[in-house]
Amino acid sequence: MGMGNLRGFLNQPGVQAAAVCDADRRHLQEGLAEAGLDISCGTTDFRELLAREDIDAVVISTPDHWHVPMALAAVRAGKDVYCEKPLTLTIAEGRILSDAVQRYGRVFQTGSHQRSDVYFHRACQLVRNGRIGDLKKIYVEIPPNNRTCPPQWSPEPVPPELDYDLWLGPAPWAPYTTQRCHYTFRFISDYSGGQLTNWGSHQIDIAQWGHGTDYTGPVWVEGTGEFPKEGLFDTALFYDLVFTYADGVQLFCRTGNGTGSVLFEGTRGKIFVSRERLSSEPEHLVKSAVGKEPIQLYYSRDHRRNFLECIRSRKTTAAPAEIGHRTASICHMGNIAVRLGRPLRWDPVKEEFVGDEQANRLRFRPMRSPWNLV
Repeated sequence: MGMGNLRGFLNQPGVQAAAVCDADRRHLQEGLAEAGLDISCGTTDFRELLAREDIDAVVISTPDHWHVPMALAAVRAGKDVYCEKPLTLTIAEGRILSDAVQRYGRVFQTGSHQRSDVYFHRACQLVRNGRIGDLKKIYVEIPPNNRTCPPQWSPEPVPPELDYDLWLGPAPWAPYTTQRCHYTFRFISDYSGGQLTNWGSHQIDIAQWGHGTDYTGPVWVEGTGEFPKEGLFDTALFYDLVFTYADGVQLFCRTGNGTGSVLFEGTRGKIFVSRERLSSEPEHLVKSAVGKEPIQLYYSRDHRRNFLECIRSRKTTAAPAEIGHRTASICHMGNIAVRLGRPLRWDPVKEEFVGDEQANRLRFRPMRSPWNLV
């Protein structure tokens, strides 16, 4: 998403790329070329970028374990932030970041760009305004792993263009191997939460939006997952999870195919939405006129442009830090329940598991020195 975000923002009016940062010098050079900048505008260390007073906002497209440390540093440095999803690696760090965004008055956009898509907006608008009656169940489907790993692996020399120690950052030290870095990081739990946080953060975000629970979460999670038995990857291959909310609505999250989808089921109908289509039972629901309904959801048709508009207006974005944190927390809850192999009660106000010390310890992870969130 680094190059995709760079190109996407460069295509927006009123945007000037001032600097490019990447711990991989090869990627850094590619980014500088795309932005039309020379090497003096590039750095491998994000702290050099944040020290510049001429930079108003940053876009964070790193592996997940770097999202909060970088975003928190940027917010404290007075920058507005666009940060890729999933917003967090752990539940606890999300609360720290969200509170800091509010404290420092920064504009923040989580890269949950489906909120700026017409299909997802319309689906949630219809559900929230009772077109399917009382909402009872939500079915979320996420894709399976799209990369495989050989059963055996060996340490490799670190490529000369990569600052590997900085790439690891707050994660535990581990020997370099090609599949540890770049895209496949997401299947290693030190850096990500697998497809549940990768695609789940998109589709569960829409489930939250359609349910009207953006600023809270479920009270119960249970389910199963299948893990690799060998190789470098250690996040679950398949999920079958059930989240239950205080109002009795149940969210089912399962591994399926494609890019994922969300199905809302109510007492008078169903609405299905994915990136490819929007449909309903009965069919007329999605074809019905949308007028001045009691509930009007946030309207955005371009996620990056929405961020830029909010930088200028200082208004709240389509996917602020608190929403990104709450969505990511549900994904993390699912991973924790699967790892522990038992149902868990959750208090969405205190943001802690009820009566389960072991589960609560998994809300945060220690960081490798010298990195911290203090």
